Amino acid sequence: MAGSPSVLTRINPIKFGTDGWRGIIAGDFTFERVMLVAPLAAEVLRRVYGPETDGSNTIVVGYDRRFLSEEFARSAAEAIRAQGFDIVFAESFAPTPAFSWAAKQMRALGAIVITASHNPGAYSGLKVKSAFGGSVPGEVTQQIEALIAAKSPLPQPEKPGSFETFNPWTSYCAGLQQLVDIQSIQDAVNSGKLTIMADVMHGAASTGLSQMLGVEVKELNSDRDPLFAGGAPEPLPKYLPDMLPTMKNYETDGLKVGLVFDGDCDRIAAVDGAGNFLSSQILIPILIEHLVSRGYEGEVVKTVSGSELIAKVAEHNGLTVHETPIGYKYIADRMLEAKVLLGGEESGGIGYGHHIPERDALLAALYVLETVVKHNTDLGVMHKQLQEKTGFDAAYDRIDLPLASMDVRAKLVEILDNQTPTEVAGQSVDSCQTDDGYKFRLNDGSWLLIRFSGTEPVLRLYCEAADLAIVHKTLDWARDWANAVN
Repeated sequence: MAGSPSVLTRINPIKFGTDGWRGIIAGDFTFERVMLVAPLAAEVLRRVYGPETDGSNTIVVGYDRRFLSEEFARSAAEAIRAQGFDIVFAESFAPTPAFSWAAKQMRALGAIVITASHNPGAYSGLKVKSAFGGSVPGEVTQQIEALIAAKSPLPQPEKPGSFETFNPWTSYCAGLQQLVDIQSIQDAVNSGKLTIMADVMHGAASTGLSQMLGVEVKELNSDRDPLFAGGAPEPLPKYLPDMLPTMKNYETDGLKVGLVFDGDCDRIAAVDGAGNFLSSQILIPILIEHLVSRGYEGEVVKTVSGSELIAKVAEHNGLTVHETPIGYKYIADRMLEAKVLLGGEESGGIGYGHHIPERDALLAALYVLETVVKHNTDLGVMHKQLQEKTGFDAAYDRIDLPLASMDVRAKLVEILDNQTPTEVAGQSVDSCQTDDGYKFRLNDGSWLLIRFSGTEPVLRLYCEAADLAIVHKTLDWARDWANAVN
C-alpha cells in the first residue's frame, strides 16, 4: 500500500532481556534470525565455558510446546552443528530447568532453549543456559549481541559436529526424586489423604508431576494449545478460569493442593483447599520453614519486590537475607557466590542452593507437596500460621500499566528523579530505595515499588500493605499519578 511503512522498519533489534531474547513469531522471531543467533550464542558459550568443561564441544538444544517450537529448535541445532559443535537434541518438549540440568550433567558448554516462557502465544524466544546449569550472566549475552552487531561470519570448520537425541525427562526426574521424600507423597495420594491438581497452562510442565510421583495427578489444560486459550501461560489469577473454581468445588475428605506452572515450567503458584490463589510471595516463606526443618542452611535471597514476610520468616529462623534487583539472574549470581538456602522472586521463580542455580517450578511443587504431607495441613492454614508466628500480616498485588510511548516513560523517570514524591496515597514517605526502580516505604509500614520495563513503554507497580483495600488504594494512586503524565 502506497505510503505504508515497510514491515522491516517495525522489526525490533535482537536484544537479550533478563532471561533470553523474545519476539513476535514471523516478525521479530524468524527462522532466519534464530539460525543467525544460535551459532553465535554457541560460540560465546565455547569461549566462556570451554576451559571450565575440559574443552567440551557439546550444546544441548531443547524446546517448549509453543507454535513451531520444535522446528525452530531443530533449525537452531542444525545451524550450531554446521559450526562444528556436537548437538544433543531433545526428543520431546520439557521444562526449561530440565535443559539447564542436562547441560550441567553432560558437562556441556551450555544449552539453547526455544521458549518464550510466560509470554502470550504470539511470542517465541531463545534462552541461553550456561555450563553450570543456570542462565548466563549479562556479560555473556552482551558478547552475543556484540557478535550479532559485528555481522562478521564465523570461520567455517572442516566438518560439522555430531548430532544425537536424548530424553530430557529421564535424568532430570531422577535428580529431583533424590531431593524429595517421594514415598510419603505417593502414600498420601494412594490412601486418599491428598489430592493433587495441576494447571499446566498448555505448557511444558505437562505430565511432569505424574512422571516424578507415579501417582494420579489431575491435570488441567494439559493439551497443547499454542494460543493458550487466548490468554498467557503466566501463573496469575486472571489466567486461571478453571483452576480456582475446580479447587474450591472439588469435594474430598483429605487435603487438596493445586499447583500452577507457567509455559516453560520455571515459575510456580499454588491454590489452597478453599480455592485461594497463593503466589510465590506466600509459597517462599512456607518453603523456607520446610527446608530449615529438613536441615538445610544458608541465606535467603529475595528481590526488591519480594514480600516482607519472606524476610520475617528468614529472620525468625536465624537466616540472613540478601536482596537483589528484579530478575532471577541476580539470584543465580548470588548462588554462585554464597551458600544459599533458597532464592525467589515475586513472579514465581524459586531456586535452591543445593540444586542447580536455576528457578525450577517442578522441584518447588514437590517441596510444596512434601510440606503439606509432613504437616498434614492445608497451604492456606500454613500461611496464616506463619503470619501469626512472625506477627506480620499483609496483602500484596501488582499491576502493569501500559504507557503511551517511551517519551512518557522518560518524563516519569525525570519526575521521580527530580520531584520525588514525599507523600503516596495519603501516607508520608519514610524512604525511597532506588537500587531497581523506586521503592517508597510509607509511614504505615506499607511499600510501593514503581519500576519501568527496560524494553517497552510499560510501568510495573507493586504494593504490599496491611490489607487489600490499602494495597488497591495505593496502586490506584500510582496509576492516577502516571496517567496524569501519560
